[in-house]
Amino acid sequence: MVLEETVRTTPGYVRTLSQQEELPLLRDHLLRLDAGSRHDRFNGFLDDSFIERYAARCAEDGTVIVAYIVGGVVRGAAELHPPEGDSLPEVAFSVEASARRQNVGTILFSRLIAEARWKGFKRLRITTGAENHAMRALARKFGAHLVFRHGESRPRRSAIQSCK
Repeated sequence: MVLEETVRTTPGYVRTLSQQEELPLLRDHLLRLDAGSRHDRFNGFLDDSFIERYAARCAEDGTVIVAYIVGGVVRGAAELHPPEGDSLPEVAFSVEASARRQNVGTILFSRLIAEARWKGFKRLRITTGAENHAMRALARKFGAHLVFRHGESRPRRSAIQSCK
């Protein structure tokens, strides 16, 4: 079960996608990412077939997807991946170039934290490349402390614990 509240923003709105029925919306969004955004989102360039498999796996494994939607099209997405074994739940974000600089990442992050709290998670993991300045800034905005290892970063402390 997920939070069902829809948050209106100009010119779009933010809401949680239903898993199977709305899979094409996430998949199509990820496929529309430009090469740089795709590289930042997945920590490397990945072909379309990988993106299609990835989106299908998100629909099957219980990933919560919060989407920024404009005109029925997902232009930004935040993903809350369930923990595997002893690991922390992982979060991931992507915003298309046309939706940047509109506070979309902040709204998505806030909503994702609410989803995580609702599910009882106290800590989250963010994995991002050291050169992904937008993601690093967003994580810091919510109080995450990043630790760099071999070109990626992971928080020492959760955004959930440090958000006000």
